[in-house]
Amino acid sequence: MKLANKVALVTGGTSGIGLAAARLFIDEGAKVIVFGSNEKRLADAQRELGDAATVLRADVRDPAQIDRAVAEAIEVHGAIDIVFANAGAGTAAPFADVTPAQFDEQFALNVSGLFFTIQKSAPYLRDGGSIVVTTSFLNSVGTPGLSVLSATKAAVRSLVRSIGAELAPRGIRVNAVSPGPIDTPFASKLGLGEDELRKTGEALAAAVPLKRVGRPDEIARAVLFLASDDASYMTGAELVVDGGLSQI
Repeated sequence: MKLANKVALVTGGTSGIGLAAARLFIDEGAKVIVFGSNEKRLADAQRELGDAATVLRADVRDPAQIDRAVAEAIEVHGAIDIVFANAGAGTAAPFADVTPAQFDEQFALNVSGLFFTIQKSAPYLRDGGSIVVTTSFLNSVGTPGLSVLSATKAAVRSLVRSIGAELAPRGIRVNAVSPGPIDTPFASKLGLGEDELRKTGEALAAAVPLKRVGRPDEIARAVLFLASDDASYMTGAELVVDGGLSQI
């Protein structure tokens, strides 16, 4: 088992990529702490993941809630070995129609939430631990209607380098996984109508060189690699798992 006797914290771990990663971490021997903000999804995740998971409610847009949830997690586990900072969302809107509220909301979750999750868990992260964050193929391409979401993911890519440099003296590695279009509930949160969402999904799948969208478990396996000792000489890097969309 790649994560035997490890403790892993996963934000956004109640659905999609986060849930798939939490499930895989448990299969590989880890105890998992899941942060989420939706009560029903939290309960569903607890049932699915079982006793190996500690499921906690925390809206990572609020640093005080992160503080509280991290403290609860440390009461149970004492320390953390892995942080998978995965929580994120976006709103699709043409550049001219983006509102200040939409801008602030996306940066609060995708950038501030990720930053403070790492900052507040780092004191409890064992030396030699691993941090993995979720970026996106959007940080390297221009996509109409997704300017703010793309900017948040580019900011996160930059944080991987700077936080990685700060934590390197402790042997803590900081890396990113960059998914392409993945079949998760994320897309349904973009604010698109059902027909528009379907057309967008079909267009993206057609643009991917492998001619399909990815699965959450395919991203989870990449996260496992970065979280485990298999990636022991990697830090500051971004592992692209997008079917070739941004590469070919």
